[in-house]
Amino acid sequence: MPQLLKRNFYLNDLKIFKYQISLPVLIWFVLTAVTALTEISRGSAGINNYLIFKNVFWHTIHQQNLYAFYPAEYTDCNHYGPFFSILIAPFALLPVYIGCFLWCIANAAFLFFAIKQLPISNKQHQLVLLIGFLELLTSIHNVQFNPMLSAWILLSFVYIKKGNDFVATLFIAAGFFVKIYGIVGLCFFLFSENKIKFIFSYIFWVIVFFCLPMLLSSPQFIIQTYQDWFHSLVEKNQSNITLQPSGNMQDISAMGLFRRIFQWQGFKNIWVTAPAALLICFPFLRIKQYKYLSFQLTYLAVVLFSTVLFSSSAESATYVIAVTGFAIWYVIQNNFSNKTLNVLLFFVLILTSLSSTDLLPRYLHNTFVKPYALKALPIFTVWFIAIYQLWRKDFSDAQK
Repeated sequence: MPQLLKRNFYLNDLKIFKYQISLPVLIWFVLTAVTALTEISRGSAGINNYLIFKNVFWHTIHQQNLYAFYPAEYTDCNHYGPFFSILIAPFALLPVYIGCFLWCIANAAFLFFAIKQLPISNKQHQLVLLIGFLELLTSIHNVQFNPMLSAWILLSFVYIKKGNDFVATLFIAAGFFVKIYGIVGLCFFLFSENKIKFIFSYIFWVIVFFCLPMLLSSPQFIIQTYQDWFHSLVEKNQSNITLQPSGNMQDISAMGLFRRIFQWQGFKNIWVTAPAALLICFPFLRIKQYKYLSFQLTYLAVVLFSTVLFSSSAESATYVIAVTGFAIWYVIQNNFSNKTLNVLLFFVLILTSLSSTDLLPRYLHNTFVKPYALKALPIFTVWFIAIYQLWRKDFSDAQK
């Protein structure tokens, strides 16, 4: 069995210039830099998403519709909120290739920092990095924002654990105003020790982030842009739901699994999302379990799974969020055999992480994985296991 899969694995540090750098850290950042440079070397075709992001800033400055098509500048169109213009500003002001490279590194660094802040051991941190790096590279390959969003969700949990609700709600509100997904951090309200402070802090950040883009343009333009953003998301959701082979790069979700396996175009999202919401909420009734770290980390993993699984906008590059959740869930298990855990690990690595790479034969990807959204299947399986644990497991055993 590979050393990676042993529960008591140990990774020796590499001594570089008098500093101790662990192998997972080296892999994380070196491969991120190589992947970013590879995409940059392809020119505008390789960094199309970054060109969209960069121009969110410039279109805000010039008060141009953020959700219109600009074929002279990039393909596709923007679907992020106007607050994103503030986030991308430091990168947009740089020469395009430098800005793009630093954007990729910043995404990797944010997620690395967030993982290192989790209340788990150093060995567990390293294993989370090793399990998650393939999905990180998939996201970097697409020059995406998802690693940073993953980090914000993790940091909202971390800072609630640290008792700093003001900072925690900053990340929740920021995630919401960029890509909606960040709103899932509100679930961690349960673990806050000062719920009144949490509520008022969140309201404060909502007001700040709503207004902040107005500094780059005007109140009238930004208010209209929020309306445009809503319509853009509605249209995107409708266009994501398709059974056509040429259009199934999105909806890699639990709903997409049902739609594509049964070739049922009319399958409604609500038929999955409503029961899933109830299943996610039922553990709230187990108030006595809230205090246990393993319960909290399992719930964090479920939140990360759910962010991707129940979104029709889920695409391959989004799975850095879900696989980070799986890695956290994996390293805290104490009631499964190594064999069972490693079967689940292989299931996730092969069908979820490797299915987006050239390591999986194109025939398998094009004939089975892509047409049937099978990338979602391993995460959906583990989601059910984690939900069952939240319902039934006595997490006090894990603290002994």
